[in-house]
Formats: sequence, C-alpha cells, structure tokens
Amino acid sequence: MYDFVVVGGGPAGYPAAIRAAQLDAKVLLVEKDELGGTCLNVGCIPSKLYLHAASMAFEIERARQSGLEGDFSIAPDKLRAHKEATIARLKKGIESLLMANKIRLAHETAIFLDEKTLQVGAERIKAEHFLIATGSSPLVPPIQGIAQQGVWTSTEALELKNVPKTLVIVGAGFVGLEMAMVYKALGSRVTLVDMLPRLLPMLDADMAALMERSLKAKGISLVLGARLVRIEPGPRPVFLKEGKEEAFLSDAVLLAIGRTPNLFGLERLPLGPADKGIFVNEGLQTRISNIYAAGDVTGRTFLAHAATHQGILAAENALGGENALDLENLPVPNCLYTDPEAAWVGLSETKAKERFGDVRTGTYLYGALGRALASNEPLGKIKVIANSKDGKILGAQIVGKAATEIIHEATLAMSAGITLSGIAAAVHAHPSFSEGIKEACLEALGTPLHKAPR
Repeated sequence: MYDFVVVGGGPAGYPAAIRAAQLDAKVLLVEKDELGGTCLNVGCIPSKLYLHAASMAFEIERARQSGLEGDFSIAPDKLRAHKEATIARLKKGIESLLMANKIRLAHETAIFLDEKTLQVGAERIKAEHFLIATGSSPLVPPIQGIAQQGVWTSTEALELKNVPKTLVIVGAGFVGLEMAMVYKALGSRVTLVDMLPRLLPMLDADMAALMERSLKAKGISLVLGARLVRIEPGPRPVFLKEGKEEAFLSDAVLLAIGRTPNLFGLERLPLGPADKGIFVNEGLQTRISNIYAAGDVTGRTFLAHAATHQGILAAENALGGENALDLENLPVPNCLYTDPEAAWVGLSETKAKERFGDVRTGTYLYGALGRALASNEPLGKIKVIANSKDGKILGAQIVGKAATEIIHEATLAMSAGITLSGIAAAVHAHPSFSEGIKEACLEALGTPLHKAPR
C-alpha cells in the first residue's frame, strides 16, 4: 500500500512526488513515456533551445548596424543534436532526484480500476491518495485532409527533420508565434493564420501591436480573422475569411490551435465531464475525495510552471495540508520566447478598468532605455497597471528583450502585495532592462523621472 501515487512524470507529477516524499510518504510515480512530460521532451525545452538559436540569428542581423561583420548559418542537424543532449541531461537529473528521494518509478501504462486501485502494467497497486498529472496533447480538429503527410503538430515541428520552403501555421498563440520565429530563422517562408480578428487578445492593443510590427519586419505574413475549413492535397490549407475561401500553397502545415487533456486510463472514475479538463476544487481535489489532479489535465492553465505549483500544493493537501489555490486570481506569468519576447501577468489595462473602474497605468519605452539602445534592442514597451486606491499592482505587460525575466518583478510584487511606491523605492541597476519597470511605476505615480509628465 502506497501513501501517494502519481500518474504522470511531467512538470506537475514529478515535483509532486518529490514533495510527498519530503513529507515522509511512500511514493510511486508512474510514467508511460518519458520523464519530464511534454515540457521537457516535446515542448518547453526543445522549443526554447531552437528559439535561442533563432533569437541569436535575429540579433546578429541587428548587430550589423553596430559594426558586427561576417556571415553565419544555422545547422539544423547540430541544433537537433544539441536538443537531444540537453533533454537527456535534464532527464538524468530528474531520475537522480527520484532516486535520492526514494521514489519508486514505474515506466508503465496506468489504468484506474476504482478509487483505490490502479493497474500499473501487470501489477495492481493500492494507495491512500492519487494525483492525476497526465498532461495534454496537441489538439487535432476533425477537418478534411488533416491526416495527410506534411500536416504537423508541435511534436513534428520540434523534430526538425526538414525545413520546408513554405510553412503555413494555423493558430497564432504561444506555439504558433514561437514556431513562426524558429522556422523563419531557419529560412522558411512563413504564413501565420489565426481565426481571431486581433493578435494576442490577452494583451492590450498597444502591446500586441509591437509583436505584429516585429512579425512584419521579419517578413512573416500574418492573416487574421480566417478559419481553417479543410486541407487539400499538397498540403494546401483552405481558410474562410469574410465569407470567402482562400487557399495557401505550402510544403508543410503546422496545427497550433491548442491542446487537449490526456484522459486515458480514467474512464472508470466518476470524475464528471472531463473533455475540457478534470474538475478540481481550490485544494486541487477532484470529485473523488482521495484523488487530486494538477497541470494540463485540469484544463485550467496550460503552463509548466503553473502545473508544478499545482502539483506541489496537491501533494501537500493529500497528505494533510490545507492549501487553498485561487485558480482564477493567482499571479501566474505568461511568457512568449519570441523575438522580441513578450510576457504578462495579472490583468490587462482593459480588464482592470472593467473590474475596478479607475486604475493607474504607467508605461516606458525600450527606446528610452540606455541598455536597450546599447544592445540594439529598441523595440519594446513596459506597462504596469495598479489599483488607484492602494497602488497595488493588478497586472503588467512587457514586449521586448528579456521580457520573460523582467516579468517576475511584477509577479513577485503581486504575490507579496508590493505597491507602485514599493517598486519605485527599490534601487534598480543602471543600465538594465529591469529599470524600465521602475520608470513605468514612477509614471503611474505621477512622478516620471526620465519621461515628460502627462
């Protein structure tokens, strides 16, 4: 009999197993594929490795303005080998952590027989508590022609087996935008198509416009307000836009329209409707009191760092803790590792005004940052949104170099209740990208230092 059994060894599952072991539980971790889940093997890590190479390529092009000379090229074979070596190294690290914490690892398929019994390969396992952390898979819509050769999901795109001359990407979210950057840097002619009328609707329009400007400057075609209706042989995707069909010639089509929870092996559990994710309460508990769920399988936030946070809290709660997670209002940073990067946390200015009415906002352009200009990275903007009554940060949005790192200052401020004045009073290094956060807070307070008053 185990105290805690985790199904799924991704960013929700293996940290939960480690936390449970730290609480002196007897733990089993079941993973049918590869440790690290989608994130490590066919998601976060390989995509960021490719994006680093792409960003370097774009930076070198910009650096020519500063006197850098010489030719360069990206070797896909070497890039792919570097990816495999990086994944192997990180996977070995997870295995070592499991061993150090005396966690049993079973590389088997798990099927629930009832609320206390799990079939793990040929073995039946009993446990007091379970965590479902089975993750998600790329969403493939039931559209004509979807199964033909040359139609990819993110998994195939990250294999980097070939670089198509022309690539049509369906969906301009995280995966679509990042893969557009990667394949453009590798030499593909990229068209990015989305059914929404505006790019990145979670960002305020002025922030999203910066990303659109960058796409166009790189020669990435952007088509908005178009819905995929079928894929003809070729592959030749056909879209419906303003009542008219339009076809695109391509060598490959990448489907990047979202993800769907992995629910195999859960059929015998009375979890309720789960096609869009397993229901969990604020303690990450499912409708079955001894079974918890965390990460993508809940359908809440398809982010690895959110999954890890949820997994740890679920493990603590299963073993007697009383953590309550505000799934709707928890400050969770969202990061796009494009060129330039984009990151946001909390409410946009638009949403903040809808909820609170009068709010304070402050912005600062990268074009006024000494570090940005010295680095040839003038395209960017920082925005901070705060409550007018108490100055507490409600949200922040950043488009520009190092945005995915800078955003954590705002995330920490929101988590700890630090106000505009608190950030503005902190000494920020100069020159740095981060001092743009301070400048934005100063403007929100009505005392801009390196910006003319409004």
